[in-house]
Amino acid sequence: MAFEFWPRPAELSKVWHNSFPSIIPDQTLGCRRGSRVISEETQTEDVMIEIIRRPAALDCESPVQAWLSNFAAACASGDTNRLATLFEDESYWRDLLAFTGRIETLAGARRIGDALARLAPPLDLAGMEIDRARTPPRCVVRAGAECIEAIIRFRSCRGRGAGVLRLKGDGSAGKAWTLLTTLEELATDAVSNAAGDAAKSHARDFRGPNWSDLRSANAAYSDRDPAVLVVGAGQAGLAIGARLTALGIDTLVVDRVRRIGDNWRNRYHALTLHNQTHVNHLPFMPFPPTWPSYIPKDKLAGWLEAYAEAMELNCWTATSFEAGHYNEAAGCWTVTLRRADGTVRQMHPRHIVLATGVSGIPNIPDIPTLPAFEGLVLHASQYQDGEAWAGKRAIVLGSGNSAHDIAQDLHSGGADVTLVQRSPTMVVDLETAQLPYALYNEGISTEDCDLITAGTPLPLARKTHQHITAMGRARDRALLDGLTARGFRLDFGDDDTGWQFKYLTRGGGYYFNVGCSDLIVSGEVKLLSHDAVTRFTRTGLELTDGRNLAADLIVLATGYKGQTHLLQKLFGADVAERVGPVWGFGDGFELRNMYTRTPQQGLWFIAGSLAQCRIYSKYLALQIKAQEAAIGGKKTAC
Repeated sequence: MAFEFWPRPAELSKVWHNSFPSIIPDQTLGCRRGSRVISEETQTEDVMIEIIRRPAALDCESPVQAWLSNFAAACASGDTNRLATLFEDESYWRDLLAFTGRIETLAGARRIGDALARLAPPLDLAGMEIDRARTPPRCVVRAGAECIEAIIRFRSCRGRGAGVLRLKGDGSAGKAWTLLTTLEELATDAVSNAAGDAAKSHARDFRGPNWSDLRSANAAYSDRDPAVLVVGAGQAGLAIGARLTALGIDTLVVDRVRRIGDNWRNRYHALTLHNQTHVNHLPFMPFPPTWPSYIPKDKLAGWLEAYAEAMELNCWTATSFEAGHYNEAAGCWTVTLRRADGTVRQMHPRHIVLATGVSGIPNIPDIPTLPAFEGLVLHASQYQDGEAWAGKRAIVLGSGNSAHDIAQDLHSGGADVTLVQRSPTMVVDLETAQLPYALYNEGISTEDCDLITAGTPLPLARKTHQHITAMGRARDRALLDGLTARGFRLDFGDDDTGWQFKYLTRGGGYYFNVGCSDLIVSGEVKLLSHDAVTRFTRTGLELTDGRNLAADLIVLATGYKGQTHLLQKLFGADVAERVGPVWGFGDGFELRNMYTRTPQQGLWFIAGSLAQCRIYSKYLALQIKAQEAAIGGKKTAC
């Protein structure tokens, strides 16, 4: 009995499924409708998931068990041909530390076979099996193709591993389409964790220091340097700080803000997150189930502050990272930190993790005539609230998320607002933008969702996002048509891969509509193309048609510079050149220099959404832990 596992183009208004992860939910034969069902006459998508499965009698386990048995035997043999025959010609193996010690994706049966033949035999693989404590094998869709998907587990001399295996169709061909292998725990930690738990029993010494005393002394670093210095105390810095601390790695997190959470707390008044709460949990401490679907900035800021305290993270706020130099001979850094009271502290960590975000330095474009403007000019990072601008005239330069949100906030505060669009921008309704996260709505654990997400190789993710983008355009058609009629220039990413790939390659270039697009369509927020601007004047803008657009405020929502600029500032041009580009994919299948070893010894990066930081902080922490274990945690001699 044949089933259609992906809709033909004419059916795009009937079916959607998620992307990063890309999965059709595991349900019985039938269909599940979302909470919002709209007829095709309204020119939006019928939000419906067709259950694209084989009959319930299909045995999903046996093909997986057979493949795993053959794979284990082939790995032990080290036979390239034997290993290659277990993979489809077009196949992908993504390894997160388990075999390669790196984050790496290989494509093609022959290349995968060659690598496994070299890497697998020394690992003493054992226990390669379906993990029956997790989501069972099931029939799903990935990038438009039917497959059986199974969560697996194994052991090696390196530690405990997990993974995701996908077999195309009913699995009868016995060939893997995709394989994810991950290192979940180092072999040494299985013993040390148990010993550590026993050691945490506190003696009832009423005369000795209590827990608070010990925490204060530990965070002061008066008699030692940390093994790891994390620069940045947003979600990325706190996530890696929590992971490292849990692994017993002495870690200090520093940030120039006055309080943990200020990177969110100090942003504009109306800001809320643009993806839903259940996707955004931090490691070890999920958000309460009573929280709203979209988290307000101040609520998140308070949580981050509480998280740092609850996870017992050593954090220095109001502390600036001034400079760093790596000592090759000693294997550590010399860094200069300036504290809130102006004192300078020099430290010698073995590792520095830059957790300052995808970009951290505001991008102020060089506009020759801008200094002529006599009103107030702010970068989006400096903007706070629109109420002060009631009855005033404002120009917002840019058309990404921040530009739209600031324009809407100014309008809500009573300002006369004009948005100046510099380049084509993708617009997607906020609810449509949640389609990539559908997996996290299925009721399976966040841990399983994260593993399945990590198991989607880049080429398949791109294909899936092309489908998602097409579905989103169909669903948002009325809104997009209205914007086009107003002169708003739309685009949908490289090769129509949509907003997530815009984020992964450039960190922006899109807007999740929470109302500003509707204001542009209605004319309540005015729209102006950058091509219509001649120059800035003393009172505002001079336009190509001779008109003058007066303004009291200009907001530059012009984004941020990439990590290379920050590298140059903190470590110098040589280190920046050695490391190379950070973020984006280049010619490879992985984000460049992100979550993994870089060409600069002892320098690491973590950035991205809360979900990305939760997932990949685990593997970054394990790499640092492995390096620390290799040197025995010996004291540096810088």
